[in-house]
Amino acid sequence: MAPQLPTRSHFPPTLNLTVTPPPSSQQAINVLVLLHGLGDTNVSFTTLGNQLALPETACISLQAPTPLPFDLAGFHWGDDIHFDSTDGHMELDTGFVKAVEIIAEDVINTTLVKQCGYTPRNILLFGFGQGGMAALAAVHSLPAELGGVVSIGGPLPTSLIAKEKSKTPVLALGGSSNTLTTKSAVNRLKTAFDNFEYHKWDKRGDGMPSNREEMLPIMKFFARRLRSRSGVPEGSVEIG
Repeated sequence: MAPQLPTRSHFPPTLNLTVTPPPSSQQAINVLVLLHGLGDTNVSFTTLGNQLALPETACISLQAPTPLPFDLAGFHWGDDIHFDSTDGHMELDTGFVKAVEIIAEDVINTTLVKQCGYTPRNILLFGFGQGGMAALAAVHSLPAELGGVVSIGGPLPTSLIAKEKSKTPVLALGGSSNTLTTKSAVNRLKTAFDNFEYHKWDKRGDGMPSNREEMLPIMKFFARRLRSRSGVPEGSVEIG
């Protein structure tokens, strides 16, 4: 039976999110959960979901649960707020217990799988910075293989000790310098995920893709991992 397109009413009222249906009234075979970076809101990734316009894929742009302190704009995924003592910037790696509960349980297990009928294999996550870290932590907490995770500039949280490898495929991306996706970060991801690939952009920093060349490895990953029912007769059953 085909899954049900998720709507805002399916999710707990405490969550701030938007749902973008697939283009051209296509059936939503896949769901892509978008997780913004530190200090942002879900608005920017709602726009991203519209721009991606992935076939047969609904995009859910989820907002982080906790507002920044001191009347700063935006939200964060961490369990706490820490400021670096050397330059005063907010640290990304501050625990993800609450974020994992929201993403893995409230969004994926309770809503998408149990209420809407999606198989975990057809659910993917895309995270930027701290959102990427939250995505990796959430997926690693789940025993089932998901469709995949794309993490831009988001390493594996230090609190996550991988006792066994997750089967969910992961694509990590980062800049060639001034990046959080360092050699040691890549090695930690390799120990935590059985199917892992890393793409290093020829640019400074871990910003979002700014051109077609930078976006290409992400779109290739989606092309491999997103499923399609286009051309499949009604009532057919997928095997394997």
